[in-house]
Amino acid sequence: MKDFAISENAAVQAQLDRLGALSLPSGRLGLDTVRELCTRLGNPQERLPPVFHVAGTNGKGSTCSYLRYILEAEGLTVHSATKPHLVRYNERIRIAGKLIEDELLGALLKEVLDAGEGLEPSFFEVTTVATFLAYARHPADACVIETGLGGRLDATNVMPRAAVCGIATLGLDHEAFLLAPEEGVPSDPLARIAFEKASIAKPGVPLVTMAYPQIAADSVAETAARIGAPLIMRGRDWDAQIAGSILYRDQHGELPLPLPALPGTHQAENAALAVAMIRHQRAVQVTLGAVGKGIVDARWPARLQRLGAGPLTTLAGGRTVWLDGGHNPDAGLAIARHLESQPPVHLIMGMLANKDPSAILKPLADRALSVSVVPAPGHDAHTPEDFAPFTSLPVGSFATVPEAIAALPPEGDVLIAGSLYLAGEVLRLNKEIPD
Repeated sequence: MKDFAISENAAVQAQLDRLGALSLPSGRLGLDTVRELCTRLGNPQERLPPVFHVAGTNGKGSTCSYLRYILEAEGLTVHSATKPHLVRYNERIRIAGKLIEDELLGALLKEVLDAGEGLEPSFFEVTTVATFLAYARHPADACVIETGLGGRLDATNVMPRAAVCGIATLGLDHEAFLLAPEEGVPSDPLARIAFEKASIAKPGVPLVTMAYPQIAADSVAETAARIGAPLIMRGRDWDAQIAGSILYRDQHGELPLPLPALPGTHQAENAALAVAMIRHQRAVQVTLGAVGKGIVDARWPARLQRLGAGPLTTLAGGRTVWLDGGHNPDAGLAIARHLESQPPVHLIMGMLANKDPSAILKPLADRALSVSVVPAPGHDAHTPEDFAPFTSLPVGSFATVPEAIAALPPEGDVLIAGSLYLAGEVLRLNKEIPD
């Protein structure tokens, strides 16, 4: 599936058009192409500032955000690479705290695309190598880099070393890619996901993880042992008690920490993982004050985001409008936990056709006042008929989010969910462009 991107800058758009024409050639998996592309460009992945490398099914982007804000609170200069972008491609590459400028972005993409002639690299391979080039050429104290799909075969996994690696929550997602038949890999689906994610581990580099079901925990442990990475697992080597605050503890002692501003218990869990990663690396020094400030200051759009004043919230008549890009069962459960303490919501859904239509809807069965279905911009999406078996409510169909909001009865808040592509469109429509 292509990852569409547009830009108001003509030079950037010219390269995005080239980028958008790329796809993963049928049957080709592995890191050989991205390694060759790096070689042609002088191996920038070998010249990065200390890297905090994060994988996971859910929560890896939020964990990266906490890492960035904590490190910046210490006064450090931080590059960060996250995905996907929501509104502008520039969101994928943040240099020294700021989104990459159009002029540099266009030049980097052209350089990588030109170097890749004859290789047929994928969208993600070009994006990753452009990120490596940017970070190798601009000094910083640290890099925070999020994987895309999986970890073992993710383009970011050509980095030979890191300060620390982290694995967020694990669950089933992107099954067609991550569970593709292959010899010598775990047969159980969750164990296979764990194996794929944990394979970002690097020899001698701490691998910090959450707590997982036993079959996944065993797979992570076996993968770390095979690679030679010290394993730092929640519940064994570190832990966090979350109530009115975060009480973090490990072999070095306890840290009383504030709750994040980002809503949801799962965000406190993600913040705790970021703290554990900070505590188990030696590349940079971070004070307790910076940890607490970073946790409170961290922002991450389209993850249980309460939309601010804008065209969509005005159309909604002053009611609360929540936005979440979640699209798998674990995300649905996290959203449902948060909404337990909130008023019921009108659910506006736009979900890619290759996702489970019940993933968000089933956990919210007793919190939904109505269900409206809209397209997922630029992608094949589920129809109202796909959602109907999972709710007793009528399922409406609308061409746009504004039309869906305008048709709602006056009572009740709103949750827009199901796809990060939809979330990006909502942020654009409400004029809340990530910066």
